[in-house]
Amino acid sequence: MIPIQDTPERQRRSLPVVTLALILVNVAVFTYELTLGPALPRFVQSYGTIPLEITTGRPLTSSTPSFVYLTLLTAMFIHGGFLHIGGNMLFLWIFGDNVEDSLGHFLFLGFYLLCGVIAGLVQVAIAPLSTIPSIGASGAIAGVLAGYLLLFPSATIRTLLLIGPFLTFSRLSAILMIGAWFIFQLISGVAELASNTTTGTGVAFWAHVGGFGVGLAAVGLWRVITHYQTRAPAP
Repeated sequence: MIPIQDTPERQRRSLPVVTLALILVNVAVFTYELTLGPALPRFVQSYGTIPLEITTGRPLTSSTPSFVYLTLLTAMFIHGGFLHIGGNMLFLWIFGDNVEDSLGHFLFLGFYLLCGVIAGLVQVAIAPLSTIPSIGASGAIAGVLAGYLLLFPSATIRTLLLIGPFLTFSRLSAILMIGAWFIFQLISGVAELASNTTTGTGVAFWAHVGGFGVGLAAVGLWRVITHYQTRAPAP
């Protein structure tokens, strides 16, 4: 399922400057990656999130930041190919602008980074001794999807559906599309655990699950706080 356009219950009221900035930074980093040539694997090894570095607190290479926990942030802006960054940035644009409009610019930025960091830590917890770097913004974007689901449950998503060899456009509810996406991530993650491998597909399913979970929790808490603030009597 590839989202093309969303129709939320209410249109955004402000320019999504943070969403646009995040997309531009990701594209800029990816453009830089394209210039690295044979040095690209070292760059990914240095700034991707390597579970063993996080669990031991020690870098595995001389080019890795000495404060290895910084890679939980840097990894969010590194991508492994055109499809990787294209898919992530499409999802971020479709769903991020409205979530940013609801939360506000600065809160949305903090929310996005928090989801990405927690997503990385969940993946580390699944394979704490792995030396394979995890990269990409999908953990943070999973949190954005969760926030969108809570904030715009009645939205519809114009979606390109790939059903075997056939392509079709359809309008799906946000609950159906995002819910199906999350169930797929969860089932795939459990299947990897059952097969005793967390790197066979090259997809960090548990980072997606973790990002989605913290997105639900954070936006849910924000809604409770804002609800009680609006109901509180004026002094």
